[in-house]
Amino acid sequence: MNDPVPHESSDCVISGAGPAGLMLGLLLARAGVSVTVVEKHADFLRDFRGDTVHPSTLEVLHELGLLEGLLALPHTRAERLHAEIGGRQVSIADFTRLPTVCRFIAFMPQWEFLDFIHREASRYPNFRLLMDTEVEELIERDGEVLGLIARTPKGQLEIEARLVVGADGRHSRVRQLAALEVESFGSPSDVLWMRFSHQPEDPPQVMGHAGPRQGAVMIDRGEFWQCGYVVRKGSFESLKAAGLEAFRAQLAQALPLPASRIEELSGWEDVHLLSVRVDRLKRWWRPGLLCIGDAAHAMSPIGGVGVNLAIQDAVATANRLAEPLREGRLGPRDLAAVEHRRRFPTRATQKLQLMMKRKPRGDEDSRQRKGPPGFILAIVRLPLLAHLAGRLIGLGFRPEHPRRTSS
Repeated sequence: MNDPVPHESSDCVISGAGPAGLMLGLLLARAGVSVTVVEKHADFLRDFRGDTVHPSTLEVLHELGLLEGLLALPHTRAERLHAEIGGRQVSIADFTRLPTVCRFIAFMPQWEFLDFIHREASRYPNFRLLMDTEVEELIERDGEVLGLIARTPKGQLEIEARLVVGADGRHSRVRQLAALEVESFGSPSDVLWMRFSHQPEDPPQVMGHAGPRQGAVMIDRGEFWQCGYVVRKGSFESLKAAGLEAFRAQLAQALPLPASRIEELSGWEDVHLLSVRVDRLKRWWRPGLLCIGDAAHAMSPIGGVGVNLAIQDAVATANRLAEPLREGRLGPRDLAAVEHRRRFPTRATQKLQLMMKRKPRGDEDSRQRKGPPGFILAIVRLPLLAHLAGRLIGLGFRPEHPRRTSS
């Protein structure tokens, strides 16, 4: 006879201990809601994730009284984002006029950010994080989600909850189990991430660089450069087939670093593929279940806004759902209200990202259309647009503010 599956209950169970999941867990626990967050990985230590903390997120942390603690962690700052065009650096996004406490982007490893949010959430006795715990099934009855079953190192665990939140990224297990319909917009590109050492004579701050055929971005991480190289969708295998030396030659054309630095790329294990996709759910919720962040809308890496849009989702979700969760009266109308609140900024951001991407016209035409995208050239011609770009990247279309609590 099989042993019974251990059973627990919580007001809310969140799948995914990324920025959206942990921020939502912190905000709900702060509002008196009992929260369990489950994360399939055993730790936060995964490289080449979204490591930008934008002014909108820094403002949320300021309003929560947590900003000073976060900025005490090692990080670098960028008041402007730069691009190199024709050998000249131009500012393509300026954050110095934003109506926020922090008029800069902070760059820090995402595991540091997540660990910080986890420590703050753990101060509340009604918050719990279960690592190395993967969602296997949803608990459903009469079309309503009533919790989930997860696989832990000790076996299965059943968690009953008034609300299940999918904050488990663009490959969300929760949205798959919930059979939520996805609308995909595709993407003509992928991004290859790698790192190179940082030397005193290197270009300053953060910059994008328009290579002859593809673009590249360099993020100053203090001791090293985190570099992203944009390639055509699905072309990574053909690049590997052509050989590492040919790939180094392409990088030498795209990155403003000496060829000797490119030699630091010792093998393909140093190159990490980010398969870019842009999609969103046609509906973010079912009775008893809600998806937020990348689980609801996968973003392009343009502007690095995905993490911060997800955190805005978390703030809006906590603002709307904390009280009905705490009082046991959560209903479909509440879930629909969250989606309604976040639908416009999501669609507007994705629309802008898709407009900023060149439409593919085949290999031969792509070779003829060298240089940076049109939106960068527009900013070069009219520098005031850099402040508008700074507002769109730094704050987004609808920044959220956490509600005050009595706790």
